[in-house]
Amino acid sequence: MTDLPSKRIARIAITPGEPAGIGPDILIQLAQRAQTAELIAVADPELLLDRAKQLNLPLTIRYFDPNSKAQCSAPAELCVEAIKLKSIPRAGCGTPDSAPYVIQTLDRATQLCQQDITNALVTGPINKHLINQGVAWGDSSSGNHSSSSIAHFSGHTEYLAAITHTPLVVMMLSTQLQSSNRPLRVALVTTHLPLRNVADAIQPEMLEQTITILHHDLVHKFGINNPAILVCGLNPHAGEQGDLGDEELRIIEPCLAKLRERGINLSPPLPADTLFTTKYLNQADAVLAMYHDQGLPVLKSHGFGQAVNITLGLPIIRTSVDHGTAFDLAGTGKADTGSLQAAIDTAIILSEHQQDRYKNSITKFAQTSSRDSS
Repeated sequence: MTDLPSKRIARIAITPGEPAGIGPDILIQLAQRAQTAELIAVADPELLLDRAKQLNLPLTIRYFDPNSKAQCSAPAELCVEAIKLKSIPRAGCGTPDSAPYVIQTLDRATQLCQQDITNALVTGPINKHLINQGVAWGDSSSGNHSSSSIAHFSGHTEYLAAITHTPLVVMMLSTQLQSSNRPLRVALVTTHLPLRNVADAIQPEMLEQTITILHHDLVHKFGINNPAILVCGLNPHAGEQGDLGDEELRIIEPCLAKLRERGINLSPPLPADTLFTTKYLNQADAVLAMYHDQGLPVLKSHGFGQAVNITLGLPIIRTSVDHGTAFDLAGTGKADTGSLQAAIDTAIILSEHQQDRYKNSITKFAQTSSRDSS
């Protein structure tokens, strides 16, 4: 009989993000209480100790040993995979000089996940403008293995897709609805695009791949059987039968019809101004919005500071906070840890689903082998 692996303690890699922002603060604040997983900060330990001193909070650094047995993080302790800064920035004063460090932390944390050394990646807030100022994208002599193949940094989601060689990923944010116990999950067809480019970007193949990834991960990462997905129209009133735009008729609905034939539970294109109401959301497992500011303002109005950003389609589990660097709060102790804790909790849940699927596959293999041998 095949022995099943016992439930293991998850190891969660965390990149605090922009070193002059609130990323280090919220990680140190959150580390003051015990966690149900081992948190591995991929960061400069001197930065963390310096910021802890500024926040007047205790912090013990334990250097990460991948060969050691995973242990839940103790209060006021952080396990660190060390990546060094050229210099420790002053809290609230971001500069392009820290950009290569931010990219190195992302590269190393992703590598740890790809090698199954850690079970998931949680990312802190970054500043895209400073990163693009500080990294010589497209320059193979820059010393960064990722920079020579990327022309521009447009966000965590796109960068992680590039370095994991993933053709298409889907950004989804999740929060708890204030009016019920149901989560609100909003996935995006397009992400960081100028609004004038959105309509041209929504093409049948890309839309089909996006919905397929969304459905797959709702089933296999979240454990939802036959998830119900509400789809926003692109135009006001979902195009009003072509009077206010014909993308719904030409592109969106034909794609949805094709995917319904494969068994995916999809609504017709619905007007976004009424879709986000209790009548619809109580029946939905996720909402698919056509562009960034169509869906995310609604989600963040329900739970800003408590929402989680999840990247679907990657070969690793990745969650993130729903807020920015908040330079004005860095070093003050006033930053809210709610979104980071929610991102960690979600990463733990997803990694447990992943382990359960692995155990189930072993069980099925053992049962098949037993039948074959008899």
